[in-house]
Amino acid sequence: MGDRQLEGVRIQPLTQFPWLRHYDSFVPHQLPLAACSLIDQFEQTAAAMPEAPAIHHFDRTIPFGELNGWAERFAARLSRWGIASGDRVAVWMQNDPEFLVAVYGAWKRGCIAVPLSAMFKQKEMEYHLRDSGARVLVAIRGAFEQHAAPVLGSTAVEQTLFVDELLDSLASEQPRPDQRVPASPDAIAYLVYTSGTTGDPKGAMCLHRNIGFNTEVFRTWMRVTPADRILGIAPLFHITGLVAQISLSALSGAPLILYHRFDPGRTIEMIERWRPTLSLGAITAYIALMNDPAAPHADFSSMVKVFTGGAPVAPAVAAQFEARCGAYIHNTYGLTESNSPSHITPLNQRGPVDPNYGALAIGLPIPNCEAKIVDAADPSRDLPAGETGENALRGPMIFPGYWNKPEATAKAFHNGWFLTGDIAMMDPEGWFYIVDRKKDMIVASGYKVWPRDVEDVLYQHPAVKEAAVIGVPDEYRGETVKAFVALSAEWIGRVAPEDLIAHCRERMAAYKYPRQVEFVPEIPKTATGKFLRRSLRSQ
Repeated sequence: MGDRQLEGVRIQPLTQFPWLRHYDSFVPHQLPLAACSLIDQFEQTAAAMPEAPAIHHFDRTIPFGELNGWAERFAARLSRWGIASGDRVAVWMQNDPEFLVAVYGAWKRGCIAVPLSAMFKQKEMEYHLRDSGARVLVAIRGAFEQHAAPVLGSTAVEQTLFVDELLDSLASEQPRPDQRVPASPDAIAYLVYTSGTTGDPKGAMCLHRNIGFNTEVFRTWMRVTPADRILGIAPLFHITGLVAQISLSALSGAPLILYHRFDPGRTIEMIERWRPTLSLGAITAYIALMNDPAAPHADFSSMVKVFTGGAPVAPAVAAQFEARCGAYIHNTYGLTESNSPSHITPLNQRGPVDPNYGALAIGLPIPNCEAKIVDAADPSRDLPAGETGENALRGPMIFPGYWNKPEATAKAFHNGWFLTGDIAMMDPEGWFYIVDRKKDMIVASGYKVWPRDVEDVLYQHPAVKEAAVIGVPDEYRGETVKAFVALSAEWIGRVAPEDLIAHCRERMAAYKYPRQVEFVPEIPKTATGKFLRRSLRSQ
């Protein structure tokens, strides 16, 4: 095979990149970089196959041509409002067709889409709208008055559209040629918010070319064609939904099956109605599917390409799903900053299980991706196969940095390598395994939770004197949030753990609030007064 060029770095493929020998025969070692923007790609597909189904939404089918038409009307509305290239359009909704209308329409105006979790509440909405500087909000009507309306005055939002009336509202708009703004592959497609070492949500600047490249990886690796049907099992506001569902559908011409939000019973109905062939979702979704009362009688035979990512996968769970539903779950790994996949298990293979950690491999690095393990304390020192350290990545899928946060951006990189914060190991064959986390971040059902966010809400209750939050193993969610609380003396005996859980549930997104609260006399601390989460975990 000889030497080859990869992103300007001269390498020896089988020594530095041993994983290449394990690629399926149809996957090249390198893929071309994205030559156009995501909106250009969507429009090309819509022009080539306007009558082909783009979305199956419950019992309704929307062809690519019609979807493009609605996006043009949304762009016309933005143009009439004076929304222009570089402006941010926040999209706060569930998995419905209007999500794609808003995103594609925003891109036609050269805007940046800001997907927001449908579970966000008032505090979270205010922060994300203010930080992104969004001028337009496409909102969930039912939650708007309580969680968005009170904070809009402190944001840059000038115009609001409600999801339930979006298409009716746009019906009268007339697209104009001058509304379409040329989009560069180097432009920002999304600000996708993540949490990092400071605990403050940060907007990852996901470029059209970043997502375009990884979408091509998915199409090639999973052999996706217009004959496939993609199950919208992941939230569209999550990087997985944005890349492996929205963009993959647009690039491949495969229809996307949407049904508002994940519910195992409803998902089974959609599987039997629309016969999806491909899905990429959190392992908790697959656990819920196989344990649903309807599962033993359901027909899952169409699902021949099943992938998961976002949380550790127990080998036993993968085996149970295959036994009950007939499909092997292929593990993947990625981050918002890597625009979804950096590692995937090949379509025609099964990931090995590391005998020392009992962990299922997260897969092999994708084409054009350089991956290595570095010393977590000294990232300039590379570690050999078999040793654990921090997972470091480089390649065309890696984002350029965080929105308006140069210091956080600088901290995330070392000599051009993105430091994931995940403690990993590569075996001699090039398979990668995640064995621990460098940060205190909790990953519950694939969602990242920063302990301080939960602690801040707990401290709003008058009974709480001290609070420390950690992640604990959970058979269903992978990891769940547990709070240790020391009560103020006057509240002892007057408040129960359930009261504090309810307090947090009312004020936080559903994936964040603690499922467990344990009262302790005091939180263990270091000599400098910092909470010892390590000590709590050891309990």
